Amino acid sequence: QVQLVESGGGLVQAGGSLRLSCAARGLIGSINTMGWYRQGPGKQRELVATITSGGRTNYADSVQGRFTISRDNAKNTVYLQMNSLQPEDTAVYYCNAQGSRGFLPVMYWGQGTQVTVSS
Repeated sequence: QVQLVESGGGLVQAGGSLRLSCAARGLIGSINTMGWYRQGPGKQRELVATITSGGRTNYADSVQGRFTISRDNAKNTVYLQMNSLQPEDTAVYYCNAQGSRGFLPVMYWGQGTQVTVSS
């Protein structure tokens, strides 16, 4: 099993910045891709950004150029630097980890951290 512990959410004014962190604990060797998803009020959960163990990144169009995902493999931690935040970025942000155990795919979620952007 893998536990994902998130931190860094909060309230910020439009145009401001926040940095989210997610530390993975447990069977880390089973994990390849880590990332962030978010779920806004009345919306479905959506991809924000992902990063592989090799450093390959993928971003949602809505955050491209404003958000940066990074990863410290030595600390088993993934970060999301969010700049130029807008009210539409308001959501619960969930850390995600994906990989495999043997031939079986595995996926884990954090508990979520609230990000609120005021106009």
